[in-house]
Amino acid sequence: MDPKVESRSEVQLETSSRQVPPFPGMVWIPGGTFQMGSDKFYAEERPIHKVTIDGFWIDQHTVTNEEWSRFVQETGYVSLAERPAKAEDYPGAAPEMLAPASVVFRMPKSAVDLTNCYDWWTYVKGADWQHPSGPESSIQDKAKHPVVHVAYEDVEAYAKWIGKDLPTEGEWEFAARGGLDGADFVWGNDFTPRGVHMANTWQGEFPWQNLKSDGFEGTAPVGSFPANRYGLYDMAGNVWQWTKDWFQEYSKIQRACCASLNPRGGWKKPATILGSRTSRSQEE
Repeated sequence: MDPKVESRSEVQLETSSRQVPPFPGMVWIPGGTFQMGSDKFYAEERPIHKVTIDGFWIDQHTVTNEEWSRFVQETGYVSLAERPAKAEDYPGAAPEMLAPASVVFRMPKSAVDLTNCYDWWTYVKGADWQHPSGPESSIQDKAKHPVVHVAYEDVEAYAKWIGKDLPTEGEWEFAARGGLDGADFVWGNDFTPRGVHMANTWQGEFPWQNLKSDGFEGTAPVGSFPANRYGLYDMAGNVWQWTKDWFQEYSKIQRACCASLNPRGGWKKPATILGSRTSRSQEE
């Protein structure tokens, strides 16, 4: 028998394993070929290119404060935002700037220069996953909201502890599209079909006017909006998400003329030169 040909029992075993999630709340994504990227929105998403992804399991929703709290309670883990910054990593920085901190969105009172993100992102001492808006804030009554202010090394630690892994960007985008290959959004081409908001997004003139037409300011509890066709929630809006790829613009990555199989993004380079792309299993 050709060793590449699986027996009926092996096929049945594989099919059965796909029906039983390795962890509760995970969804099997069957894999396939799709058009990755977009030519309509951000320059770094161009050009559209054909990608093939093997099947994989993925969490149905982003990691919540409740889930992250359990991780911290069992391990004593301290996130990057909760630790003082190392002076050697920031030569010349004032000592007070090395205090534990993170970047927080602050809504300006009027229209601002959209080329300067510092008009709405502010460095706040004491901001971390337990205090998302600063030291006076808390996650009380936000157990089902996605955890925020967690860095890449934090989500790696969480994934290792729970026995999972971060998806690649290709896996994440394939899962996010829910089988709607080439659609503008994860639910289709209409941003608000029949006037219904499909994700927690900004309404109004960014960043100073938030109409909150979708019912939320800031984060929303996971699952507040409809799932995509794979049964995954918040694959657009709500929070930025991490993947394990090193980011590089598609146009600068050497690709074959045919479909790329399970791509891994750009070559790994020092973090001071190249950052990581966003993802699904864990979030920022």
